[in-house]
Amino acid sequence: MFPAFPRPVHAVIFDMDGLLIDTERHVREATLGAAMDIGLPMGDDFYAGIIGTPWPETFEMLKGYFGGQDGFDRFRSHFMPRMEALRQGVEMMKGVVELLDRLETLGLPKAVATSTGRAKADEHLRHVGIHHRFKAIVTRDDVTCGKPHPEPYLTAAGLLGVDPVHCLALEDSHNGIRSAHGAGMMAVMVPDLLPATDEMRRLALHVADDLHGVRALLG
Repeated sequence: MFPAFPRPVHAVIFDMDGLLIDTERHVREATLGAAMDIGLPMGDDFYAGIIGTPWPETFEMLKGYFGGQDGFDRFRSHFMPRMEALRQGVEMMKGVVELLDRLETLGLPKAVATSTGRAKADEHLRHVGIHHRFKAIVTRDDVTCGKPHPEPYLTAAGLLGVDPVHCLALEDSHNGIRSAHGAGMMAVMVPDLLPATDEMRRLALHVADDLHGVRALLG
């Protein structure tokens, strides 16, 4: 039992982008740059609305923003080269290895629940050398409903064989916290590009500065 949490923690489930891996800044830079390339600069408020949103919904939002499929295709033709150039610089977020080591010392199983597709999730986790450290990895390809629906977190808990109420969920996005809370999990927000709003502070048990802060909560 950890004093910082109301129930025993039997497993920990991580989001990936912006929590384990520092991809969100790269995606933001590529997205805003590509939008500027085609003469349709994107505001921060619109971009904030797609962070942590499953790809089908994000696709519809982008298609609407760029005026339909043709506009989206123009955007994508600029986005992909920018993203490829940035991808080589993707690194782990601060405190990842130390937290994973701590959880292994405690004997707590670990999973990932991400809105990213299977191929890219596996690629990124292998690129930074931590893919093998998770018992289960749930991607957008493994669920019918993405975040903020609770299905990704419920699926991860099922694969771990742990009751969701005894799972600790770690998230950087608003939709991710909504998803974890909806699954009945104990959630901690570690903000990246999005700040912790009043809603997030209601839904999450704690807001940590980084994963070192999460490790401190576990003693």
